[in-house]
Amino acid sequence: MAKVAFLGLGVMGYPMAGHLVKAGHEVTVYNRTAAKADAWVAEHGGAMALTPREAAEGAEFVMACVGNDDDLRSVCVGDDGAFAGMAAGSVFVDHTTVSAKVTAELFAMAKGQGVAFVDAPVSGGQAGAENGQLVVMCGGDQTDYERAEPIIGSYAKLCNRLGDSGAGQKTKMVNQICIAGLVQALSEGLNFAEKAGLDPRAVVEVIGGGAAGSWQMVNRVGTMADDEFEHGFAVDWMRKDLGICLDTADEIGASLPVTAQVDQYYKDVQALGGGRWDTSSLIKRLRALG
Repeated sequence: MAKVAFLGLGVMGYPMAGHLVKAGHEVTVYNRTAAKADAWVAEHGGAMALTPREAAEGAEFVMACVGNDDDLRSVCVGDDGAFAGMAAGSVFVDHTTVSAKVTAELFAMAKGQGVAFVDAPVSGGQAGAENGQLVVMCGGDQTDYERAEPIIGSYAKLCNRLGDSGAGQKTKMVNQICIAGLVQALSEGLNFAEKAGLDPRAVVEVIGGGAAGSWQMVNRVGTMADDEFEHGFAVDWMRKDLGICLDTADEIGASLPVTAQVDQYYKDVQALGGGRWDTSSLIKRLRALG
């Protein structure tokens, strides 16, 4: 078993760190709000640290799951950052969804001091984190990935390396691009069903087993029909991710017309007060249109 630090105890990180303890690892946690770290230790044992550097000192693996590019930099660099406490030969695993730019920046910085860096964004939402059933898409050196994979396996049902550093983040972009289009299409279909006088659940029971079927359809039709949107990834975070996708598309010359449009639809949802609603709330926008 390994000595592991976990930085960031949000809705994803909190249960992910708990699975590391269940797997037998020695875990020290850090969270910007110390009360959350205190609560985690009271529930799971282990230890807490007051800075990322303190958490990382002596750790073989440092895992991070924070909010965005700036949050990731803040826990990695500087006098109190994790890199300052990590020894040569240790491994940093980033589960945050961030830009490939910050990944390249931090990969180079870590490598310069003999620390491995694996970008490893996740999919599966809060339920996946709580149940230890996340899908993890990784980028980095093969040998570094092979060292990290058994640790990641504590909370993952699938973990694959897609290529060199940055490949994990770029794969997560593909994931978010696909989800955005699927959720908009599902919202339009269910809204159409409602206006046509059909029972959305009965419709999905029929079409869900065919070519139209998707995870979103199976898991969200009931809550969408009931106008409930407290069950998954928040709109504010989705817009952050789609912004990364759109910026990267400009850099590489990829066309994302549907993604760009759905991003604006999520902006409309935010204007309705739905920044913290889950991503299936796109249907709220259609209902508001009448």
